[in-house]
Formats: sequence, structure tokens, C-alpha cells
Amino acid sequence: MKKLSKLYTALIIVFMYMPIVTLILFSFNNGKTTVWKGFTLRWYTDLFRDSQIISSLWNTLLVAFLASIFATILGTMAAIGINNFKGKKKIFIQNASNIEILTPDIVTGVALMLMFTMLGTAFHFKMGFVTVLLSHITFCTPYVVLNVLPRIRHMDYSVYEAALDLGCNPWQAFRKVVIHELMPGMLSGFLMSFTFSMDDFVITYFTRGSAFQTLSIQIYSMTHQRISPKINALSALLFAAILILMLIVNIKDRKAEKQQAQRV
Repeated sequence: MKKLSKLYTALIIVFMYMPIVTLILFSFNNGKTTVWKGFTLRWYTDLFRDSQIISSLWNTLLVAFLASIFATILGTMAAIGINNFKGKKKIFIQNASNIEILTPDIVTGVALMLMFTMLGTAFHFKMGFVTVLLSHITFCTPYVVLNVLPRIRHMDYSVYEAALDLGCNPWQAFRKVVIHELMPGMLSGFLMSFTFSMDDFVITYFTRGSAFQTLSIQIYSMTHQRISPKINALSALLFAAILILMLIVNIKDRKAEKQQAQRV
């Protein structure tokens, strides 16, 4: 039974990561098709010479980072506020915050486009970086709430009260105790928001206007022709960066667990 379970797990992992391995492999292909024509690094050098792709990547990273920061702040504040409600009000507000997660992206994208079009007509502004950023904050914030709320429920409130008794003012106690307790949930929400923001296409497509370009929009525009192998190289670099980041976070968490175990 254990061997069957290990084989099943291995097959699932192969199924999940084979497309990524294939993509990375063909980022070193000397040809532009799926036929292997020799090893080369030219797509990586061409990638950094393509100002359009680099500009789209920069826009994507900037929007994802800023949206994740604002969503983490707003989501944490919202989670604390939701936790302070009682009874039916708490259930209603919590369910309302989850609607955005369950709503299809195309519905959210069209709704935001109509709202920004109406506001743009009234206040004379065009859709672009700001509207995309606001849209990403909108759909990222509920994921932060979803990650922070469980941490609040398991938090020991006596530690906060003890900090007040020991001379901290409410802000110092909040910063040193509450934020410290909620940090794992906030970090998870930030990383989830960053990932979803970078991955988003539909909402960005409807709210970007005509001038602002992100990586997903750039890749979509290439599908009308043949996608350049430079995109394979870019995807391989992004995957490597995410893998390194995950390894660093896991190593840090293990060290923290060992230190905590030694104290106990």
C-alpha cells in the first residue's frame, strides 16, 4: 500500500511539473519550434535586449508588489475589524468579503471596467496603471483576510493585555504583540496576493486601457502569431526565482522551529 501511495504521488508530481520542465528545456533550444535543434543561450540574451518584454515585466512586478502591500495592510485591518463583530453581523461581513473570491474574474473585470469608465467620464481620466493597481488591490484583499482571520482566532489576547500592563501604550502593544502574532498570516496573504496579481490576465485586460501593458497581456498579444522562445526563457527565470524564494522561506521556517524547540 505504501509503495502504491508513493507511486501515485510521484505520478501526480510528474504530471504537474512536466509542462514546466518542458518549457525550461525548450528555453535552451536553438530553434523556434518544438523540434530540438541544439543547445543555446541566445534566447536569454535576446530577452534582456527586448525593451518591450522588460517593460511589461517591470509593470507586472510593480503592480504585483504595490497591490500586495496595500492588500496586506487593508486585509489585516479588515480581518481585525471582522473579528471584533459578533453574531450575524460578523457572519454577514465575512461572507461578503468572500464573494470577491467566488466571483468569476470576467464578472469582476467587466464591473470594474464599467465603474472606471463612468468615473473617467466624470473626472476626466483614462484607464492605465492606477486603475489596474486599484483592481488588483480589490481582488487581492479578500485573500489576505482569509489568511489573517485564522491567526486572529488562535491569538492569545492575554499577551496583548500583559504588554499594556507592562507599560506599552496601545500602539506599541499592537505593533509588538498583535502584528508579531499575525505576521505568518500576513506573509502568506502577501505571497498569495503577489502570485495572483502576477498571474492575472482577465481583470487586467478589462481595466488597463490602451497604453498600459503587463506581461500577461504581452504574452496574449503574441498568441496571434508564434510565441517567441524568449517567453520560455523569461518563464524559466521566473520559476527559478520563485523556487529560490520558497527554499529560503522554508529554510528560515525550519530554523525558527528548531530555535523554538530548543527553548522549550
